[in-house]
Amino acid sequence: MGVTGLWWLLEGNGQIYQIYKDYHFRDSKLVVDGSNLAYHLYFRYFLDLSHGGEYLAFRALVQAFFTILHNCGIKPYVVMDGGSSKSDNKLNNILERNREFVRRADEIALKGRREDILPPFTLSVFEQTLNDMKVPLVRCFGETDGQLAALAREWCCPVLSTDTDFYIYDLPEGVLPLKLFRWDGVETDLGGCFIPCKRYTTISFCTFFNIDPQLLPVFASLAENDDVNLREIKWIQFLRADHPRKCRLRGLLSWLGARTDQTTEDILTAAMDLMPDMSQQARTEVWTMVRMAMLEHQLPSSSLRGFFSEGTIPPLPAEMLSCVPDWVRAPLARGELSGDVLNVLVDRRMILGIQAELSDLQSSNLTSQPIRQVLYGLLLGLGQGAVREVDRVELEVQPLVQGAAQQLRLATLPQADPAVRLQVCLETLGVEEETLEGVPAHLRLPVAVTRYWLRRASPEPTLLKALLMVMVQGELIRQTGGTTGSGQHYTKHSKQLPDGVVAHSFNQWQACLYDSSQLNLLLCKPLPEPLFAWLYKGRLVHHRQKLLQWRKPEEIVQDDQFRRLYRSLLEKVLQPDPGANRRAGGPEAQLRASMEHLHLNTQEEEEEEEELGGAAGLDQGSDGSWVEVKSRRRKQ
Repeated sequence: MGVTGLWWLLEGNGQIYQIYKDYHFRDSKLVVDGSNLAYHLYFRYFLDLSHGGEYLAFRALVQAFFTILHNCGIKPYVVMDGGSSKSDNKLNNILERNREFVRRADEIALKGRREDILPPFTLSVFEQTLNDMKVPLVRCFGETDGQLAALAREWCCPVLSTDTDFYIYDLPEGVLPLKLFRWDGVETDLGGCFIPCKRYTTISFCTFFNIDPQLLPVFASLAENDDVNLREIKWIQFLRADHPRKCRLRGLLSWLGARTDQTTEDILTAAMDLMPDMSQQARTEVWTMVRMAMLEHQLPSSSLRGFFSEGTIPPLPAEMLSCVPDWVRAPLARGELSGDVLNVLVDRRMILGIQAELSDLQSSNLTSQPIRQVLYGLLLGLGQGAVREVDRVELEVQPLVQGAAQQLRLATLPQADPAVRLQVCLETLGVEEETLEGVPAHLRLPVAVTRYWLRRASPEPTLLKALLMVMVQGELIRQTGGTTGSGQHYTKHSKQLPDGVVAHSFNQWQACLYDSSQLNLLLCKPLPEPLFAWLYKGRLVHHRQKLLQWRKPEEIVQDDQFRRLYRSLLEKVLQPDPGANRRAGGPEAQLRASMEHLHLNTQEEEEEEEELGGAAGLDQGSDGSWVEVKSRRRKQ
């Protein structure tokens, strides 16, 4: 999360040019804060938020970024947050941030504002893209920042991040702030290509503010601590009366700068003395919290170096050993399992993703809660208590173990019969295996999820048609090796707001797909993992839904291959399961009756239309503007 206000302090009054140094970056290893980079790219290039995500555009952007690193001789090593047991202090921060995300999600849906809430599959697309490009990636156990910084120190290479936590660690090659990393402005000199950027080092920082580098952990601990007593200290009082920057952090640095000859213990005692009315018990508690915060800024030896060099799986932190099966380590480290698995096993907690939606509608996560109950059942079994779900409100959700899941045990899950693991996945979604026959492998889970969504969310028919049309178009683009259909172009954020109810229904589908994907991963992929970048294009699916209110799918897209795949998927989504709901008037029959106006053409009707018209090809269908990212090279 970083030291609150530090970036603002460094930017003020030109200090950024005195502390940060110009740097021509090339021919080096680079440790990348993966989640941080994904956030930065998505928001820096204004990809759409209101319509549920622009994943294919984001994939193209990630590809461009890492291609440029490669061209400059830079070898990136990406570290992702893998979930962990959080201290009470950090958990409180996370819960507070989650409440703020709920407010921001409403602002996006209601007013179209730019708020820092990623669409649900952004990180999944990021990781899948890196895997396709063979970029080394690891998901870290426990506290990620310390492990990431330790790796950078051992390799003597910089860290790429916007997180100011890294500004506290003593890193030989410093930090390259993403905001100042001009990867889309590559230049050349006699040594070849390089990325112009700026570099931060603790030496520059401490020299500018005249403090001992050994005091940086003390500074961060006092600045970050949320204790009410510490927040009451008026650090500004320690600035000169004529100082142009009345800043809390600047006052704290000024106070520390006057104590360069004191020990850490003396400085902490002096800080406690600034709160004379505090009881001895409260004083002891604050002292303990500050000391613990300082320990977090002491770098351990890296547990990630062996993973990148030899494939050695990092060890689990001690607090996880008793509740996390050993087999979980490898798929988690490789990014094949979500860090949510650790949060459930260790803390009995699941912090759900927040999507951009109106607050007067129920959370889209409620639609997929039965799927998560099966996930909890596999992880915890029965009788282990409820899982605390953090959404708009906090809920106690009971694990569920029924049907084929009763045959599975977490400790031996990878060795379980594949047919049983598949059955658990299909039972959860209410689909039989025969229903998915003939569906392209990586579309089987999305098709099964779409059937589940139809029953649980009850969307309007045009939403189903639009969703399948975009899914089919994405698949055809993938097969032809395309990206967005316009080379290296990326869809900008749209100022036109979608219909709130329609957006909420598509959010429910994404929530169902996300939780089903997590269940499928835990079951060791009995169904192939979906290729998320091609499944959903937010503005296009909303555009299609509007067109389909008065036009047939065949009138919008007349490509033969498109029509065949669309018709096949629609049949699979709507057909009754062979062994269920056979009686007249059952849920499947009612569903098909309600979908009669989906205009599912027969083969004869399609042949007749082919004689009358021709293939019009796949239209772009997106009414937004574009922004192009180019690599500029300039001779020096």
